[in-house]
Amino acid sequence: MQKTLSVIDLSAIRDNAKRVRQLCRGRQFYAVVKADAYGHGAAEVAAEIEDIADGFCAAIVDEGTELRLSGITKPILVLAPPLDEEDAERCRFYDLEVSVGDERSARLSKGCRVHIAVNTGMNRYGCTLSRLPEIIEIVGADNVCGVYSHLYAAADEGISLNQLELFRHAEELVKRVQPNAVAHLSASGGLLRGGDFLRDAVRVGIMLYGYSPAGFKCEGLKKALKVYARLAQKVDVVGGGVGYNRAERKYKRLYSYRLGYADGFFRTVPLGEKTLCMDAFIGCGALDYMPVMTDADEYAARCGTISYEVLCSATRRSLRVYERSAPI
Repeated sequence: MQKTLSVIDLSAIRDNAKRVRQLCRGRQFYAVVKADAYGHGAAEVAAEIEDIADGFCAAIVDEGTELRLSGITKPILVLAPPLDEEDAERCRFYDLEVSVGDERSARLSKGCRVHIAVNTGMNRYGCTLSRLPEIIEIVGADNVCGVYSHLYAAADEGISLNQLELFRHAEELVKRVQPNAVAHLSASGGLLRGGDFLRDAVRVGIMLYGYSPAGFKCEGLKKALKVYARLAQKVDVVGGGVGYNRAERKYKRLYSYRLGYADGFFRTVPLGEKTLCMDAFIGCGALDYMPVMTDADEYAARCGTISYEVLCSATRRSLRVYERSAPI
């Protein structure tokens, strides 16, 4: 096997989902499994926690259809708005819930079950309060099943409270015409803020995989993913190179591991000795399987990025092996 090896603990993900459920305090819980469940495998993760979650969030229509085809029956919300009629038609066919944030996506989504995205300050997707009545009219009140927004700086209490106040106005307007619409503002950070930020539902991603969002700390989460590189060759040293680098000390033997930056790791952050090649790195150890990522926060800090990016990229060219450290 030339791929990297990713070992994913489904028991950890299940325990994390139960912890999220406790923190929800009776609100609905949408599990975010976009980007292939942050590199953990969306179909496998969703199947493991479908009895715990009330629904799932995917980023794009393709991700939603893959969940349906894998056997997931609970609601699936696609967070990116449809860009053309094909997107909308597939949402109708696969019974996916659609995000709508402007007149164009509203018109495309006629006949779909819709969550209206409201822009409360993130300026990514969503309509303003002034355009909200027109969006409702286009999609039809009977088709509105949710209204939502997103905290762009959840760790900043003042900013988050301002967004909450703006969102309350949107929620009131939507529920005036559709009382059963589910209002949701918070991802993992908002969940940990608790209180009024919980609304009717929360959308939680990073906590499922064992990590707290920036600026927050949640005790009891279990990291679910470990990535290993396989030893490819023991090398008797010739000359003065270590991959694409000059050696700064003398070696008698080096060990080549089959993992490089094409596998989703960062070239500028050493693994083993010096920087990575595209498909390999060189070390001094002689383990058959070298652990290269066991803590995404730690590796992300070395890379100058965040755990989300590390998790999404680290299993790019990997064989996933699922295990359970505890019985269901």
